[in-house]
Amino acid sequence: MGNKSNGFALKLIITAAASILISAGCFAQTRSHAYKTKKTKMENTTGTAITLGGHAVHTVGKLPAVGTTVKDFALTGVDLSEKTFSDFKGKFVIMNIFPSVNTGVCSKSVRKFNEDAAGLKNTTVLCISKDLPFAQKQFCGAEGIENVIMLSDFRNDFGHSYGVQMADGAMRGLLSRAVIVVNPEGKIVYEQQVPEIGQEPDYAAALAAVK
Repeated sequence: MGNKSNGFALKLIITAAASILISAGCFAQTRSHAYKTKKTKMENTTGTAITLGGHAVHTVGKLPAVGTTVKDFALTGVDLSEKTFSDFKGKFVIMNIFPSVNTGVCSKSVRKFNEDAAGLKNTTVLCISKDLPFAQKQFCGAEGIENVIMLSDFRNDFGHSYGVQMADGAMRGLLSRAVIVVNPEGKIVYEQQVPEIGQEPDYAAALAAVK
C-alpha cells in the first residue's frame, strides 16, 4: 500500500515538474517574441518612414544631419580590400547609397553618377550597397563604369551606422536609397533620403552641393 502511495506521489511530482518546464518554455518564447517586436517598433519609431512600391517601409535610423562631421566607416572594395572614409579625405565625397546594383533604378543611378563624376574636380563618388564585391565588379566591367568607386556593406555595419538599412518590408536588411555629400573638411553639406525606393535621387541637387 505504501509503495503504491509513493509511486502515485512520484507521478504527481513528475507531472507537476513537466508542466512547470513547459510553462517556462512558453513564457520564454513569448518574452523573446515580445522583445523582438518591441525592438522592431523602436527601430521603426527612431528611423525614417519611406515607401517601396507605395507600401510603408522604415529605416533603422536617420541620415546624419547637414553640418555634422561625417562618421568614419569600413566598407569592402571590389578587390576585397577594406576601405574607410579616411581613404577619401580631402576631397568632396558623394555617397550614392542604394539596395542593389541588379535593379533598374540602382544601376541607372550608378551610370548617371559615373557620367557626372567625369567632369567634377577633386570629387570622389562612392556607390554603396549590400551587393557582393564580385557582383559590383562584374557590373562595372559590363557597363564600362570607371569614374565611381563601388563599395560593399555585405560584412560591415554601414547601414546601421548611417541609418540607411531597411528594418522591414520585402527588402528588409538591404540599404535604402539615399545620397550624402561631404566636403573636403569632412562636413556633410547635403543629404537626401529618397522617399520612394523606386524613385531616382535628385542628381542636380547633389552635384550642386559640390562647390
